[in-house]
Amino acid sequence: MFYITRYSRIKDRRLFHQGELAYEKKSGSLDDFLEGALTALSIAYPKFYKMDRLSKLGFLAMEFLARDSQLMQRYAPQQVALVLSNAHASLDTDLHYFQSTKSVASPALFVYTLTNIVAGELSIRHGIKGENAFFVTPEFDAAQLCDYVDLVLATEKTGACIVGWVDVIGDDHDVFLYLVEKQKQKNALEHSAEEVHKLYQLKYGTVDGRS
Repeated sequence: MFYITRYSRIKDRRLFHQGELAYEKKSGSLDDFLEGALTALSIAYPKFYKMDRLSKLGFLAMEFLARDSQLMQRYAPQQVALVLSNAHASLDTDLHYFQSTKSVASPALFVYTLTNIVAGELSIRHGIKGENAFFVTPEFDAAQLCDYVDLVLATEKTGACIVGWVDVIGDDHDVFLYLVEKQKQKNALEHSAEEVHKLYQLKYGTVDGRS
């Protein structure tokens, strides 16, 4: 049996950690929200400003997932896996890059016209060197993610896995990341498709995340 030990969510320009609101910015654009969140959280990472929006969303959700968890102190880099998914692949960045080709094509944007670049950014930031995968599905598929992650964690070399959904198209964004570990932690939940789906569907907004 494996356990969900932490989770974070970004939806409607609000960032939640363990169901509790950590930051919100309803006015302005999605880009304003992303940069505002980085500033409010006092995170010094200049490379953030060069990332595409998909990577920025994954970056912010991951910061909360890893914060105060001692994740990379408790596991060797090769013991931590990363499994992500979304519906629009890198289309949001592809469209921005296409617009740039009408004047001068942007090499900085071209770098991000691959779906799994967000996984690369998270791996670089946190020193993750374990197995990684990225699935593109029409909608969030808890069963598929759970089945695959359970197979990854069944191997001796993997002790933890960061899992979730990082999707953006235009100003529409939907992010849900969670951490699965072999060792049970306080308030951990059983890793099952049912529990993952419940966490993804939570109506965030109250102290405990349930409204």
